[in-house]
Amino acid sequence: MPELATMSLIGVGVAVVLTVVFIKVRQKDLLGALMEKRKSTSRVVSRADFVEGNESVPVALSLSSDTLYYENPDLEASFELARIDEVEYDDELTTGKNVHAHQSVLRLRSHGRSFEFVLEKTEQPKWSAVLPPKMLGNTSHAHAV
Repeated sequence: MPELATMSLIGVGVAVVLTVVFIKVRQKDLLGALMEKRKSTSRVVSRADFVEGNESVPVALSLSSDTLYYENPDLEASFELARIDEVEYDDELTTGKNVHAHQSVLRLRSHGRSFEFVLEKTEQPKWSAVLPPKMLGNTSHAHAV
């Protein structure tokens, strides 16, 4: 009997792991589909993580001529570029937490609220070329960090 209980626990553990892997792979597929949909109308499209507090949500991040979109199967959100007060690129989140060496943070501020997206570091030059850093009250562009 104890062997049956052990085998059952192992089976449940394997099923949980396989379910988590399936959900992550499926979410990447769905993000890829969203990115493909946006490519024809966007200047740049990337995978990113939208970070709010301790939560990190994978999103497809895209920039059209006048709007920044971040979306996944459960989220459809956007900013009109005219409503973004500040744009900066950094290597740490506003919480002070450093991101991995191969990542960069795109931080947007709109009406006193900060929105952070973690990008692959290789994507950051593409983004800063089409969405240059800017500071509130400064019409000239700042240099990317």
